[in-house]
Amino acid sequence: MIKVYGIPNCDTVKKARAWLTGQGVAHEFHDFKKLGVPEDRLDAWIAAVGWDKLLNRKGQTWRKLDPELQAGVVDATTARPVLMAHASMIKRPVVEWADAVTVGFDANDWAGRA
Repeated sequence: MIKVYGIPNCDTVKKARAWLTGQGVAHEFHDFKKLGVPEDRLDAWIAAVGWDKLLNRKGQTWRKLDPELQAGVVDATTARPVLMAHASMIKRPVVEWADAVTVGFDANDWAGRA
């Protein structure tokens, strides 16, 4: 089963879920706001795609962080606690496919996976 992680009111997550539904692809949704970030999954995502791809530096949550904390995020070890504490800083959606993990929504890429 494909698992989609994100925040339900995120426009990109909405598009991704609508695309999956429109393609008839069964999927499960994990809401970061209600269920939090699963620590073991975060570790797997970091291993699969890298901490820098997961960290959304363009979002409001990142911009509101103290500049010293921002400057301290330099690798997976320093990014992990920030991502755990601020789920909104994880680029969305994170999707666990049968054979891969993707971050963000790309219909062309997804068409070959679904």
